[in-house]
Amino acid sequence: MGKARTIGIGMDYSPTSKLALKWAIDNLIEEGDTIIIIHVVSSKVDPTNKQLFEDTGSPLIPLDEFKEINVSKYYGLDPDKEVLDMLDPVSKLKKVTVMSKVYWGDAREKLCDAAQHLKLDTLVVGSRGLGVLKRVLLGSVSNYVVQNATCPVTVVKASPPK
Repeated sequence: MGKARTIGIGMDYSPTSKLALKWAIDNLIEEGDTIIIIHVVSSKVDPTNKQLFEDTGSPLIPLDEFKEINVSKYYGLDPDKEVLDMLDPVSKLKKVTVMSKVYWGDAREKLCDAAQHLKLDTLVVGSRGLGVLKRVLLGSVSNYVVQNATCPVTVVKASPPK
């Protein structure tokens, strides 16, 4: 076991972000690490506290608090049982600290901000697997983050459809 690390995982509850979380749990996370689940909510969502935390994001939210429905709703999120079911055992079995942080705005920019402000050792994100044309038109969050984040980034791709 090496030095405890701080690992960020981009989470939008999509299948690819859940796959990225699972990959990180299975392949990256070691005892003593800290996982920060980074949620980026559209700036169109307007929870009452958004203005208070718009620039810096929410405070770090411990897993036990985040599991409470009122806390998640306070930040404009709907907690996902599948994600919580992955995080609970890893926090106990691997003795990992799990926190959440919520940002509002453009996912590309906010994930890069998180990497810098949270001093992440690494960031794990999922990839939607956009084709070349859609990636040009819509922009790729994972591509932007790989190019601009201040820490190493792992992009977990979904398996190709069979």
